[in-house]
Amino acid sequence: MGIAASDVVPLSYARAHFSELAEEVKGGAEKIITKNGERYIALIDAQRLDYYHQLERERIHLLLIDETGKGLDDVAAGRVKEARSAITALKRRRRA
Repeated sequence: MGIAASDVVPLSYARAHFSELAEEVKGGAEKIITKNGERYIALIDAQRLDYYHQLERERIHLLLIDETGKGLDDVAAGRVKEARSAITALKRRRRA
């Protein structure tokens, strides 16, 4: 879904017409509120925000599954290190 020019409104307008903007958002629109001509905040429906958060959690889970698969591939290929020595080496590098 694209943002139309009518969906970009200055903060001063948003303050004066908040109820009207909220009804438009509840009807499916998304609004970009600007401050001093720059993007500042977005006004979106709460259910859509929940949906965006759910998508982000799912994306994180998929990334974790992918990283787990890479780790298992490393183990199968013998690309492993003893945990204590690896942690010690990391701590040494951080101090340096």
